[in-house]
Amino acid sequence: MSYETIETEQVPIKAWTCGVPIEEQAKEQLRNVAALPFIYKHLAVMPDVHWGKGATVGSVIATKGAIVPAAVGVDIGCGMVAAMTDLAAADVPDNLGGVRTQSRRPCRTAAPIAAAGTTAARGARRSRFWRGRR
Repeated sequence: MSYETIETEQVPIKAWTCGVPIEEQAKEQLRNVAALPFIYKHLAVMPDVHWGKGATVGSVIATKGAIVPAAVGVDIGCGMVAAMTDLAAADVPDNLGGVRTQSRRPCRTAAPIAAAGTTAARGARRSRFWRGRR
C-alpha cells in the first residue's frame, strides 16, 4: 500500500489514507506533532485519522528519547497514568515481563487506574504514586 508524504519543517508525515480526506484541524495537529524535537524519522497517519484531544486519532507517533503515554489516550479514555518514581534506567531490567507478573496486584492496589472523575481516580490522585515518590 502506498502513502502520501506531507512535508514539514522537521520530519515528514506519511499518510496511509488512500484518498480519505484529512480535516484541517487534524492536519494542524499533525504538523504540530511533527514539529516536536523527539519524533523519530516520520509521523505516520492511518485511514481512521481525525482530530483528537492531545494528538490526532489515527496517528502513530514513534519517538526517540521520549515517552508520550497519553498522546492519544486522552482522546479514547484508556486510563493510562504516568507516575514519577525514583528509579533510574539502570534500575529497570531490559525485559519487564517478570516485573509485571510479580507486581501486578500490588501496583493495581497502590495506584488504581480509572477514568477521570471516578472514585478510584480521585484516590489515585491523592496517593503518593500520583504525586511522585517523596
